[in-house]
Amino acid sequence: MIKKKIAILGSTGSIGTSLTELININEFEIIFLSTNKNYQKLFKQAKKLKVKNLIVFDDQSYKKALLHNKNKKTKIYNNLNFIDKIVPKKLDYVMSSISGIDGLKSTFSIIKHTKKIAIANKESLICAWPIIKKELKKFNTEFVPVDSEHFSIWTEIKNIKNDKIKKIYLTASGGPLLKYDPKSLKKVKMKTVLKHPTWKMGKKISVDSATMMNKCYEVMEAKNIFNLDYDKISIIIEPTSYIHAIILYNNGFSKAILHDTTMKIPIFNTIYTNNEIYPKFNDLNFTRLNNLNFQNVEMKMYPLISLLKKLPKKHSMFETVIVSINDAIVNKYLEGKINFSSISKLFLKLINLIEFKVYKKIYPTKIEQIIKLNNKINYSVSKLINERNI
Repeated sequence: MIKKKIAILGSTGSIGTSLTELININEFEIIFLSTNKNYQKLFKQAKKLKVKNLIVFDDQSYKKALLHNKNKKTKIYNNLNFIDKIVPKKLDYVMSSISGIDGLKSTFSIIKHTKKIAIANKESLICAWPIIKKELKKFNTEFVPVDSEHFSIWTEIKNIKNDKIKKIYLTASGGPLLKYDPKSLKKVKMKTVLKHPTWKMGKKISVDSATMMNKCYEVMEAKNIFNLDYDKISIIIEPTSYIHAIILYNNGFSKAILHDTTMKIPIFNTIYTNNEIYPKFNDLNFTRLNNLNFQNVEMKMYPLISLLKKLPKKHSMFETVIVSINDAIVNKYLEGKINFSSISKLFLKLINLIEFKVYKKIYPTKIEQIIKLNNKINYSVSKLINERNI
């Protein structure tokens, strides 16, 4: 049997780690793995999966990795420039799961080297979708979304025309603060905010879940991926996270996609097709189905949802503004510089400034534009918060 050649960008993160746990090395040859800083975990993954090529993007961590590398057959790189040497033909599959703007350039660069790319990097799908889409078409690379909501929708509507779709509902758990009084959010402790009730997530995405910004991101992703107008996409709270999306069709039928709260299910299905052996996934949980309790999103509890009314119909640099401002504010929260309720207040104040609104009419044509704007906004917003000028 000829092994399929694959690679994982961001193998030490939660998505990448889940994929490494699912891979059968008798079926796949992993050409390379990458991390930003966690070279020690990368070494362990490489040993287990017999990977000879590793990337460590962070300069200091790269130098340390070179010093600690005990396997002479293992080659360590600091960027993606080496790919042409080790990938003469296209890879069969790449998982792009580097988080943040840092993952955007890598995602763009790898498209031409693979037949299929599974993208978990939100910034690629939100800030740069027209550029990414053009690159996918140019190199005839198949795209698969990784988020549980978007993968669920994608599996159901990829062969269906948009005029048959009436509405799509993205479900949200409501996060750890769902039952809190909005007036008490100013005093809520960080350990509470970071304790998501249904998913195991990193700190940044846990905060975004608590503010509902993560769901705003997913609406923007869905609009881009499925080429739908914003008025066809809504958010509904389903606290158990058992239902991942609901699709309403114009013919009267509706479909709800459900599965356990494990990313291994969508991840597995992005890479394994027409297979005969499956992991042991749980059967349908009727107890959870009997306890579903859908709720509308309350603006007082999740003020960032108002952002959805401010989004331009056409893609622009404003999406980068949104991501960058939120990143800077959440980082300050995680540093203990501001309280939880200040996240929404600061974000909505900044997003309405004239100097940021102008980006609604600027169209991104290069990845570098997005990265440059992100750096500029991160610096200016961080400075404003530090100096208490907002």
